[in-house]
Amino acid sequence: MSELTYALEPDLTHTEFIDLLVRSMLAERRPVDRLDIIEGMLRNADLIVTCRDGSGLLVGVSRAITDFHYCTYLSDLAVDQDYQRQGIGKELIEQTHLNAGYHTLLILLSAPAATTYYPRIGMQQHPSAWIQRRSS
Repeated sequence: MSELTYALEPDLTHTEFIDLLVRSMLAERRPVDRLDIIEGMLRNADLIVTCRDGSGLLVGVSRAITDFHYCTYLSDLAVDQDYQRQGIGKELIEQTHLNAGYHTLLILLSAPAATTYYPRIGMQQHPSAWIQRRSS
C-alpha cells in the first residue's frame, strides 16, 4: 500500500474531481457532464478534503457544506474503487468533521450501495430525513 496524504484542497479542479467520481462509481449519481454545476459544487463547498497516494493521484474526496457552528452536511464522499477497504472513507469523514468542528452535527445521505458501510464506522441512521427533489 502506498503512502496516503490527507489535505484540505479548496481549489480542487473539476478535472480531478470528475475523474475520481468516475473511478469511485459516484459519477452515476452526479452531473459529471455539466461542468457549470460541477464547478459550482466545488467553488461553493465550505470544505474539500482530499486523499492522495504517494504518486499524487487523487484517490479520495469529501465535499461538505457547513456553518462551522451547528451542522455539517457531507454531500460527497468518493473513494477510488481500487483504494476502497483501506480506511480512506472513514478518515475522510474524520478529517471533514475535525475541520468543520466536532461540535457540529455531521449529516450525510447515503448512496444506496453504501447503506451498510456507515453503521460499521460508527454512524447512526436517522429515521426522519426528508428531501425535496430538484426541478429540471
